[in-house]
This record gives sequence, structure tokens and C-alpha cells, in this order.
Amino acid sequence: MDEIDEIYEAVLDGDMRATPEYVQAALDAGVSASAILQEGMIAAMNEVGRLFEEDEYFVPEMLIAARAMKAGLSILRPFLVDAGIEPVGKVVLGTVQGDMHDIGKNLVGMMLEGAGFEIVDLGTDVAPAQFVEAVRNGVDILGLSALLTTTLSSMESTIKAIEEAGLRGAVKLMVGGAPVTDGYARKIGADGYAPDASQAATLAISLIA
Repeated sequence: MDEIDEIYEAVLDGDMRATPEYVQAALDAGVSASAILQEGMIAAMNEVGRLFEEDEYFVPEMLIAARAMKAGLSILRPFLVDAGIEPVGKVVLGTVQGDMHDIGKNLVGMMLEGAGFEIVDLGTDVAPAQFVEAVRNGVDILGLSALLTTTLSSMESTIKAIEEAGLRGAVKLMVGGAPVTDGYARKIGADGYAPDASQAATLAISLIA
């Protein structure tokens, strides 16, 4: 098994201890940062997403794989910067105002990072003005999360605030969370809806394609 295969398997198995060790070993062996990222980590997270879609992996397996990937990225990131490797896009995530839930959002962030995106996480209970400011600062995709039915209105008011600021054309908007549906996403003017973290990564890639 070569260095890339070891990284791939470690991420797939959710091995947080081995993944950074294998990443360092691959770098020491002269494997490029780009190959480690694309063929090792992103390929593994793509497989994690496929296994999740086919009900072979569930949220816990997805979560530990994403954590292993992040552990490896902590070693790899400076080498990616030195090599001038750009992320595929920048995503700002946040749970809308009035909602303090973040597990789903955090998992989406890990899966998107595993797909090669730069992630900025605004946290929970994020006011519309904070999202507007994030768009002003330059972002490819804005991801809005809500777990409570009572905070769906905050999702709609956030999108309206972005429209009123004249920034709607500057960003793609994706939404998700337990009470959110595809129909509701279309109703409030979002560009896409994802029912889970795996599909969120697929959606994000399609939105910037």
C-alpha cells in the first residue's frame, strides 16, 4: 500500500491518529500536497459520501471520517498554501438567528472542507446583518441552517436582507436543516437545498460549476 492509499484508508476508517501520521509520511516521501489532498483526502470523503447515500455509513461514521480528514488537513494546510493550491471555493456557514443548533452545520462544514472548499463558520444565532456583511467581504456560497420550525422565518428574512442590500447576484444560497424542504427553499429564493451533509457537498460543487 502506498502513501496515498494509506491516507485514503485512514480517512475512510475515521482514524484520527493515523491520518496525520500518514500525511506527514507522504510529505516526507516527496508526495505532492496536491496529490495528498485530491487523491487521498477528497477521494476518501467522496467515498464516505457515497457510502452514506447507500446506507452503509451513517452520521457517526461520516463524522469520525470528517474529523480524521481535518486532523490530516492540519498537517497539510501549510504545504497547500506554499504550493499555491487554491480552494475550489469559499463557503460561509451559519445557523440563523434564534437557533442555537450546530451539529448539522458543523458536519456540513467538515464535508465541504473535505470536498476542497474554504469554510468560514459564523456559528449559531447569526443575525441577517452578519450574513450580509459576510457576502460583502466576498464569498461564493452562503449556507443557512435551521433546526427549529420557529426559526425558518429567520432564514427567509436573511435572504431578503441580502436582496435588499443589492447582493443577491453576488452569492449562491444553499439551505438545510430538519424542517427545511426543497419546496420551502424555492419559495424563499434559495439556489439549492440539501437534506444532509453528503448532499450539501454535492450541491455546493454543482453551484460553483
